[in-house]
Amino acid sequence: MYFEDEPVPGYSLPMLPGHVSPGRLERVLRSGTFAVTTELSPPDSADPEEVYLRARVFDGYVDAINATDGSGANCHMSSVGVCALLTRIGYASVMQVSCRDRNRIAIQGDVLGAAAMGVANILCLTGDGVQAGDQPEAKPVFDLDSVSLLKTLCTMREDEHLLSGRALTSPPHVFLGAAANPFVPPLDFRVERLAKKIAAGAQFVQTQYCFDVPRLQAYMSQVADCGLLGEVFLLVGVGPLASAKAAEWIRANVPGVHIPDGIITRLRGAARQRQEGKRICIELIQQLREIPGVNGVHLMAYRQEEAVAEIIDASGVLDGRKPWFPGRDQPDQSSSVKKAAIAS
Repeated sequence: MYFEDEPVPGYSLPMLPGHVSPGRLERVLRSGTFAVTTELSPPDSADPEEVYLRARVFDGYVDAINATDGSGANCHMSSVGVCALLTRIGYASVMQVSCRDRNRIAIQGDVLGAAAMGVANILCLTGDGVQAGDQPEAKPVFDLDSVSLLKTLCTMREDEHLLSGRALTSPPHVFLGAAANPFVPPLDFRVERLAKKIAAGAQFVQTQYCFDVPRLQAYMSQVADCGLLGEVFLLVGVGPLASAKAAEWIRANVPGVHIPDGIITRLRGAARQRQEGKRICIELIQQLREIPGVNGVHLMAYRQEEAVAEIIDASGVLDGRKPWFPGRDQPDQSSSVKKAAIAS
């Protein structure tokens, strides 16, 4: 099986027929396997070991790791840098590209460089406004948005030229992704937006946090009614809530996150709210797996990264398989090492 025939780090996987990239994430999704991705928060550091420590807590539990690109309009190690480091030792990475900070010249160059270093997955984002971050005096760019960025990268990959028309001697073989938010009204517009992104070249989608399964089911029904089911691989965003207070803050302050009252009431009534937040996340993953058209989950556990392995293991969605990780034939790391990685 493709999980077992992979070469050692430093060597590329062969590109399979019908695939656009040599990446592991595309292989997992096209095989019909329920995929699991997660998110790595880049460090405020130039030390590569800090990236490796943060990634190791996910070993053996996820199919790919997203590297955020200045999320929240705050500066951290670049997404292309993090992805290059992860790819160097064999992790499958998803490079997020925000249109906020770079124009089309810089973005096209970054994608070519990332592909040359083995990055096989790109998530195209418009990006948060600079006023959301800790340097609001920065000048925003927004030369492109997520849809035009998808079209640009599709042109580079399929037509083998830059937006200027200049030919590429070797195109970037990348699997293209986009973000979606099924939970913010008007809901009909969300499906229209998804259709535009698919038409522009999106092949996989990662959604905003889902805490409302009935609302997601309604969205998926609309997706099916529009003939979009099966046109894109959909990974639904999930994550553990630390407490009722944290859930209330997220609902009030994070745009696009819908948390029903019932979830907050359940957390508030729990003796151990953090543990209850994990249980809710596990239950959500199990429910999402049963929805037609849902191809996986994107587990975002900000400041709870050490919980990812526990949540995925308890959910049972891996069906006993072990996603690849560096040194997978060696004994698993101890929990103390994993906790040390987060503490760093």
